[in-house]
Amino acid sequence: MSLGYTDTPFIHDQVWRVHDAERPQPRIITPGDASTKAAVSPPSDAVVLFDGSNMDEWESIKDSSASPWELTSDKAMRVVPKTGNIRTKRQFGDVQLHVEWAAPTEIKGEGQGRGNSGVFLMGRYEIQVLDSYDNPSYADGLATAVYGQYPPLVNACCKPGEWHIYDIIWTAPRFSCGQLVAPATVTVLHNGVVTHNHRILQGPTEHRDTTRYDPHPETGPIMLQDHGDLVQFRNIWVRDI
Repeated sequence: MSLGYTDTPFIHDQVWRVHDAERPQPRIITPGDASTKAAVSPPSDAVVLFDGSNMDEWESIKDSSASPWELTSDKAMRVVPKTGNIRTKRQFGDVQLHVEWAAPTEIKGEGQGRGNSGVFLMGRYEIQVLDSYDNPSYADGLATAVYGQYPPLVNACCKPGEWHIYDIIWTAPRFSCGQLVAPATVTVLHNGVVTHNHRILQGPTEHRDTTRYDPHPETGPIMLQDHGDLVQFRNIWVRDI
């Protein structure tokens, strides 16, 4: 099985291509018990985006209609393949974002074809969701990767069916007079383990291509990806920073 590509462009200031087949895999670690605990209660000043009762905060990216994803009996929402991505109705800039997700218990596919989804900040910048437990793929496409730019520092995945916890500290890029004055940065904790520490993004995330910044609004939606896999999400909340 190929773990990536050999024909993509080189990432700016790196020796690796986008999704490079030769890029080293991050060290695998076993996270603590964070992934086995019940959903983490949001703080009092959080905006609750999903608590299992409804999907009123979400809409389809296709036509801004109600979210077409499925509510489950255990207070989660599950991707309905081929219905498309969903996004928040609200717009956000700098945030602390909490998301919990689980890959299907039944293992199907391999690499990027297994438990694939994504969390997009401002609708443009993807923190990868992937079942990366005993499932090699290209390093910049593993769980919590800044997709196509940076692999996680370590692979802190739990088993399929168990709940992953993402805590994301996001600082949006700044533009002035049509020029970039400060790039976006992100810190990510995966199941309580730091996988990115104030990582500087090179621009919006792309598949098989490099990236650059183009001016965009100061805020944008949080988006979840339909990649065709039955990934579930629960307990999503956000705090403006």
